[in-house]
Amino acid sequence: MSNSTFLQKTLAGETSMGLQYCLPNGMCVQVLDEGVIRFEPNDASSSGLDLVVSCGIHGNETAPVELVEQLIERILRQELRVKSRVLFIFGNVAALRAGKRFVEEDMNRLFNRSPEVEDGPEKRRAMMLEMHVGRFFGSNTTPRFHYDLHTAIHGSLIEKFAIYPLPKPGCRFSATEIARLSLAGVETVLLQSTSSSTFSYSSNYKYDAHAFTIELGSARPFGQNTGIDLSKMDAYLSGLIQGQLPHPELIPPQVQIFRVSREIPKTSHDFKFAIDGKTDNFTPLAKGLTLAEDAGVPFVITEDDARIIFPNPDVPPGQRAGLVIVPARNYLAEQ
Repeated sequence: MSNSTFLQKTLAGETSMGLQYCLPNGMCVQVLDEGVIRFEPNDASSSGLDLVVSCGIHGNETAPVELVEQLIERILRQELRVKSRVLFIFGNVAALRAGKRFVEEDMNRLFNRSPEVEDGPEKRRAMMLEMHVGRFFGSNTTPRFHYDLHTAIHGSLIEKFAIYPLPKPGCRFSATEIARLSLAGVETVLLQSTSSSTFSYSSNYKYDAHAFTIELGSARPFGQNTGIDLSKMDAYLSGLIQGQLPHPELIPPQVQIFRVSREIPKTSHDFKFAIDGKTDNFTPLAKGLTLAEDAGVPFVITEDDARIIFPNPDVPPGQRAGLVIVPARNYLAEQ
């Protein structure tokens, strides 16, 4: 057997759909697609939860990819006992090979859509990943989780934070899920206010999964992530894989919760920020500030205690150039 890791084989173009096989400890393994691998206990019906862990949706965000690589290898070496059904996904393999955020299009803007004749490779890949997730969850009634792991493209005043997709009509944000994230070292959560084209929103909306986009530091090349401490995330995911689902009663007091107040739309090539496009996530914005101007129309900050997140003036017209967020002080009452 090759000593290469599953990630190394994926980057070398050596993974594709294969037959299911079992390890000596009874765990079942199947490669479902390039960079997509499923693990199940011998009696999958006894699994307490279904877990999807995705990473590499952006090819230059390598810290989560290295974390997932180690989880997969520990399972294959039988050092980590699988008692849940688990699906691991290396998302944008072509971009990972190139060390670029994307090849043609930002993949995390390409979910929740219908196929079109002229779809490019990243649109097709996004749709295939959604199909794999849908098949994995199937009709099981066990709790479903999807953690889509990322790193930010530039600095952040808060290193680790999660984006919580807008719940489906009739559903609510879950305090228990926010408390679970704090066990994984994620103590800031951003509540989305609109539907989205992200992978986590897709799993939440289509498959009723507890799904989050999780930012774990800043984007760096492979081998340069030693400054990012992912030990709590590693321990949390390892516990879930082993069937250990924690049930925290309260959100810890140190957890910060924000909500999206407004998106910053980019409608034309005339869009201009009044701030540096590389401004750190969570930078405060003064009330009354003209944050941006687009085709002569100003975007003025009217909120108290506003901050900016994901500023990116280089997106194509029609996409958002950032988000204005505010503290969700009475988060349960605001739902």
